[in-house]
Formats: sequence, C-alpha cells, structure tokens
Amino acid sequence: MESDNIYQTTNDNTYKLSWIAYIRPIIIFIIILIVGIALGLSKTTGFSITGYFVVLLGAVNFLCSLIFIRTLRLYLNEDGVRLFRGIFPWTKGIVGTNWRDISDANFHTGLISWATNSYRVRIGHRFTKTSELIVPHVKNGKNAVITINEKIASKFRDKE
Repeated sequence: MESDNIYQTTNDNTYKLSWIAYIRPIIIFIIILIVGIALGLSKTTGFSITGYFVVLLGAVNFLCSLIFIRTLRLYLNEDGVRLFRGIFPWTKGIVGTNWRDISDANFHTGLISWATNSYRVRIGHRFTKTSELIVPHVKNGKNAVITINEKIASKFRDKE
C-alpha cells in the first residue's frame, strides 16, 4: 500500500524538475526518429520494417521518459528530504534522508543554471557518500538548498 504522507506536504516544500530536464529525451528521440526513418525509407524490406519498429520503440521510450520526468518530486517534510519517482506501481518509490543524517545541501552553478533557474542539487549524508541524494535540473533548486540548510541549522540551534 502506498504511503499517504507523501502528499501531505505544502507546495512551498515541493520542487519539480525544470523544463531543461526534457531537452535530453527530445534530442534522443529526434536521433532515433532520423535513424528509423532512414531505415524505413530503404529499398530492402527487412530494413524498412526494422526502421518502423525503431520509430515505434523510440516513441514509446520518449513518452515513458517524459512521464517519468514529470513524476520526479523533491519534497521536504518533518522527517527529512525525499525524492518521489516512478511511473508504474512496481517502480514507484521514495528515496531520501532524515534530517538527523543530512550533513549539508548545495547546488552547482553555471551560466545555464543561472539563466534557467535550474540547479543540480546535492544533499549530503553525514556518514556515507553513497547515500547522497543528487537531483539534476531542479526548478528553484537554490531555494530548496537554502530551505534545507536553514532547517538543519535550526534543528542544531534548538538542541543547544
């Protein structure tokens, strides 16, 4: 049974991916489409059928990629920072880190990141590098990092 508490966050604490995340699937689909059409227009029947099959598989892959990107949500709640993802019921899942285990959060800057307000966000784990949460192309990712670091600082201030 799916957890209902993932939907109990406010919109202020939920971050989606930017439009920049859709560029790579579009470019890959265009390349597959060109190859498939070139094979489909060949005089040989075997290559022609293969070309149409390549276009069909490319279209299915493209649609699944777009839907998957739309499902990615970085959200903050009382327990910690979580990333919800998945299309099908058997692929849906949540990964994340509890507040007590987060060492810091940061974002990577650059000209394109600054111009599109789409940042690569890294949420570091205190104990292991393998448990880090890295999410590329987060819309308003700078605000997410600021919010996460403020929450961590306030939790440590409250304990003193």
